[in-house]
Amino acid sequence: QVQLVESGGGLVQAGGSLRLSCAASGTIFSINDMRWYRQAPGKQRELVAAISSAGSTNYADSVKGRFTISRDNAKNTVYLQMNNLKPEDTAVYYCNADIRSIMDSYHNDYWGQGTQVTVSS
Repeated sequence: QVQLVESGGGLVQAGGSLRLSCAASGTIFSINDMRWYRQAPGKQRELVAAISSAGSTNYADSVKGRFTISRDNAKNTVYLQMNNLKPEDTAVYYCNADIRSIMDSYHNDYWGQGTQVTVSS
């Protein structure tokens, strides 16, 4: 079994920073792309940032210059450093990854349980 566990969410004032972590565990053979999504109340889930296994990154326009995605392949962990947070960043943040377990011959899509980020004005 493979699972993703997020941590690092919380309440912060506007202009503050938070760092989210997402660790993949279980019978992992390889991990391709890793991503962070977010979903605000009443809105659709949106892609925030993505990083390939080689380290290539891309970001939603709304977070460019403020958020940084990174990963530690040795720890099967992806991070999201969020700086200059705004009230509109308030959402549940979800980790997502393409993971091949040692029992599979292909990559599957896995999701974490989500972590709440609340930015007060």
